[in-house]
Amino acid sequence: MYEMQFTPQAARYFKKLKEKSLKTAYEKALRDIMYNPYIGSPKRGDLAKVYGVDVKHKRVNYEIAYTIHETDGRKVIVLLAGTRENFYEQLKRYRKK
Repeated sequence: MYEMQFTPQAARYFKKLKEKSLKTAYEKALRDIMYNPYIGSPKRGDLAKVYGVDVKHKRVNYEIAYTIHETDGRKVIVLLAGTRENFYEQLKRYRKK
């Protein structure tokens, strides 16, 4: 099992979630990532070394983007979460910081 950490943006997003069923869907996806982070699809180009998992809820696509760190312990760092709309543009902006 991997240790999971959140960036401030991801933590803020999860804290603001109000809808219980969406929270549950995210929790299940995060639990799956903790046990096997390689279930996500690896991204290419600007987002190399970033993995993404789709969370479908009420016919809306949500995304979780994370990185895997094996060198200093087994860690998964959740970079960003949210709806698919403009998700990758936000992620690219975050990665440039």
